Amino acid sequence: MEITPGPAPVCLADFAALARTVLPPHVWDYLDGGSGAEVTLGANRSALDRVGVLPRVLTGVTTPRLRTRLLGREYAMPVGVAPMAYQRLVHPDGEPALAAAARAADVPYLASILGSTPIEQVTATGAEVWFQLYWLRDRSLVADLLARVRAAGCRALVVTVDVPVLGRRLRDLRNTFRLPPELVPANLPGGRDDLAHGGTPGVTPMSAQHDAAFAPALSWADLRWLGERCDLPLVVKGILDPADAVRAVEVGAQAVVVSNHGGRQLDGVPASATMLPEVVAAVGDRCEVLLDSGIRGGVDVLRALAMGADGVLVGRPMLWALAVGGQPAASTALALLADELRDALALAGCADPATARGLRTVPVS
Repeated sequence: MEITPGPAPVCLADFAALARTVLPPHVWDYLDGGSGAEVTLGANRSALDRVGVLPRVLTGVTTPRLRTRLLGREYAMPVGVAPMAYQRLVHPDGEPALAAAARAADVPYLASILGSTPIEQVTATGAEVWFQLYWLRDRSLVADLLARVRAAGCRALVVTVDVPVLGRRLRDLRNTFRLPPELVPANLPGGRDDLAHGGTPGVTPMSAQHDAAFAPALSWADLRWLGERCDLPLVVKGILDPADAVRAVEVGAQAVVVSNHGGRQLDGVPASATMLPEVVAAVGDRCEVLLDSGIRGGVDVLRALAMGADGVLVGRPMLWALAVGGQPAASTALALLADELRDALALAGCADPATARGLRTVPVS
């Protein structure tokens, strides 16, 4: 792994410090920032830090097993790489490099509709790819894209439902952030969209692009229509209210992702971890539940499991690693996460992720 000189990273936070030194300040702000006053962005971490896990002792566990099943497939650990747009912004190898790291780690890679590499090139890495969808304004284009995703070999469809419009991201507004001209949304119909490279006072180019390409009025009827026409497992991402989780199950979702978009959408909403137990209680065993937003290490994965999640999605830390050293650094990050989770399970007296879901949690100050 070729990274900047200095001690090798020993945790995911180390990649953040390194990434900040190699990325331009406006790109770092785009990755690191949230919406509004960034209250929710901070809450995602503080909420997880307040979750105390009660370990069990004398369980006879030596080396825990990390393998788990998600959406009917077995993976090396209950972790997926979250969908993130324009990964070539932080490293020229972009999405294929991060997908290759996920393949090597035997975890799912969630490819964004706003990826900077065509989905066919991402699935060609051999990774288990779940495709993330924002709802296009033209339903026929949604159907066309679905056929393309299916032909590319994607294993699941992940519909993000918490972005009717982009959140107001003040760092990007202050920096007049825009994409470099060589970066295009490779999975959108027609490919290129110059709105992301331009500028309108008071509106980020990314927001202008989103408003032009995607429908703000996505409804439960649209989701049902999609579920009826898609033979891939349906995952609904962006759920906070337990009632919405139940509704998602009713329209055919096999999994929901409890997420506030990493604090990048409506500022002031609860932390994802805060709402996780209520969502788990609401859906019971009718679908799988994943936690997204704020995961920074193996103890966080243990916390999520103990609160009832089937697994987690890890976002920003994987971009930090990609920025620092491409696919080798991303592989190192996932290996560190696996080591941390294995240690956390052992210290909690758990033989595997399923056992961890039986742990108790208590609030800590």
